[in-house]
Amino acid sequence: MRKDIIGIIPARYASSRFPGKPLADIGGMTMIERVYRQASKAIDEVVVATDDERIYDCVKGFGGRVVMTSPNHPSGTDRCHEAYKQSGSTAEIIINIQGDEPFVEPEQIESLCDCFKDKEVKLATLVRRFDKSKGFEALFDPNLVKVVTDENGMALYFSRSVIPYVRSYPWQEWLDRAAYLTHVGMYGYRAETLGEIIKLPRSPLETAESLEQLRWLQAGYRIQTAVTEYDNIGIDTPEDLEEARRRIAKLG
Repeated sequence: MRKDIIGIIPARYASSRFPGKPLADIGGMTMIERVYRQASKAIDEVVVATDDERIYDCVKGFGGRVVMTSPNHPSGTDRCHEAYKQSGSTAEIIINIQGDEPFVEPEQIESLCDCFKDKEVKLATLVRRFDKSKGFEALFDPNLVKVVTDENGMALYFSRSVIPYVRSYPWQEWLDRAAYLTHVGMYGYRAETLGEIIKLPRSPLETAESLEQLRWLQAGYRIQTAVTEYDNIGIDTPEDLEEARRRIAKLG
């Protein structure tokens, strides 16, 4: 494991669709503990960033590292920055790990970390090839963020719309005419770059799509992507939680 990396897991209690989900039980273990333990398989230094005493106490209870952050952060990126400063870490690279993906694979985190072996990379994120068997209805879902990249894997644009648009063919044929990539919400930042991007004002593209990473692109930053084949289960609703519990039960 590399010593120049810290993993930070933002975890809020408040959620419009699923309040308290970091503390939801999945097979006898809270979701936040499952994420923490998975992340710790890839990174030595892992910290939970929360604004809630219940989550703080939970993490302390299972022996994890946790810091209390302001409840007023507009995004997980801002929370990551405060947590990094509070942690006293000297790591050069910060990995922002989603607190609602209990099945995150260590290999995914390692793939993101590997992007920073290139000293020119300042920001990185994960993408996944869209599974055509899920059909076009799934691709049209605005909650599934699409991304296009250049030939070197640098992100060109992220959108809730379907990109690329395949001209001259009916949409029923698009899946056979183009390769689609979807975004996996895990980010990596160099510490200096993280300090810069949290100072950027919201951009017109970010406001239009409600996607924070468009602020960085519009400001001229480049985002390296790494492809993952794993299909994670993000817990956004109580129904997602039940699916996660069924998955744990199958795994024994």
